Amino acid sequence: MPSDRFRLPAFVLALLLVIAGLTSTAAAQVQATFNVLAFYSGTYDAAHIDFEKEAAERFPGFGAQNGFTYTQTNDWNRLNSLQASQYQVVMFLDDSPHSDAQRNGFQSYMNNGGAFFGFHVSNYNDASGGWPWFNNTLLGTGRFNSNTWLPSAVTLRTENRSHPSLVNTGATFRSSVSEWYSWQNDLRQNPNIQVLASIDPSSFPVGSQQGNIWTSGYYPIAWTNKNYKVIYANWGHNGMNYQTNTRTSSTFESPAQNQFMMDALKWLGGGGTTTPPVDQPEPATWYSVANKANGKCVDARAAGTANGTVVQQYSCNSTTAQNFQFQPTTDGFTRVNNRNDATKVIDVSGVSTADNAGLQLWTYSSGTNQQWQAVSEGGGYFHFVVRHTSKCLTVPGGSTADQTQLVQFTCNGGTAQSFKLTAA
Repeated sequence: MPSDRFRLPAFVLALLLVIAGLTSTAAAQVQATFNVLAFYSGTYDAAHIDFEKEAAERFPGFGAQNGFTYTQTNDWNRLNSLQASQYQVVMFLDDSPHSDAQRNGFQSYMNNGGAFFGFHVSNYNDASGGWPWFNNTLLGTGRFNSNTWLPSAVTLRTENRSHPSLVNTGATFRSSVSEWYSWQNDLRQNPNIQVLASIDPSSFPVGSQQGNIWTSGYYPIAWTNKNYKVIYANWGHNGMNYQTNTRTSSTFESPAQNQFMMDALKWLGGGGTTTPPVDQPEPATWYSVANKANGKCVDARAAGTANGTVVQQYSCNSTTAQNFQFQPTTDGFTRVNNRNDATKVIDVSGVSTADNAGLQLWTYSSGTNQQWQAVSEGGGYFHFVVRHTSKCLTVPGGSTADQTQLVQFTCNGGTAQSFKLTAA
């Protein structure tokens, strides 16, 4: 039988392909449930201007796929009487309002149900100016302190993983290229601020121009404020060839960063999930905690229950001295109770901030040196980040010896900081 007997005429086939394409495009769109209004100025730094141009190209498509409309404007006076019923989310792409009417309008908008997503230079301020409510109360940073240069990508470590903006984000994710800022204030000391992502220590050094290189430290990149619907993210500076005014990198080149932005916008706009990330320890379950590198278990020395009992590694033996429970405190952190006496928790001795500070059991007193974030690595493995220093629970020097006291140490992604939880 000739194979072309059942072949469709070319014009019919072409028509069907067009219809299929239209159907596919329609299926990819999502009914809009909230509106986003993005402000820009477009007057300073080619890298910021290029970002706002790219935002105008990319966010309408993101909105069609994620259930929001997107409007971009350089008329900042629209803030003067803006209502949350008109636009549920406001963005600042490359600036912040300057007139009293604009500032008062935005503050009223936020105090009456509005939501805000800020990028990069929108929070910049120096000795020549600033807006105390915006820079201090809302975003918590105080003044700009320093920056990295040249712009670069970094690995970000997620924090407070119970937040809806991180529901689809892993323990770490790669950013797009940006210039990164540091600030006058330590956001960890502000009880109203929840840091969502910070530079992972594996990224150091950050920057490549002498005088603008960070080699260590704690640098928050994205955060929220418990008293407002707000997220600030310190990206939005494209890589640029300033001589030719051409883009060398895109703020939207990181799929994981884009996913974070979409989940953040859906939360701000009221269309996002509030389901915490999966793969967290069950609060009522007792677990053995075994190191990935050597298979030995976290253990209370000699089955002790007294304050100061050393927390060590020891060959796994299924005793209750090696059983721990991860009971939530606040903001995605837990206290880690020992089964022999659940009032005793894993504690960093002396509230030390130093690398290699030893771990012990101590009566729980809500100390930040007694609260740990279980960051999933997948497959039942976690690393545990202590709240007061953001350092990781670690087997020092990768030791394989029984009775080695465990310590806190700067997180580095190594197997000495990776532990598998198994229900006891």
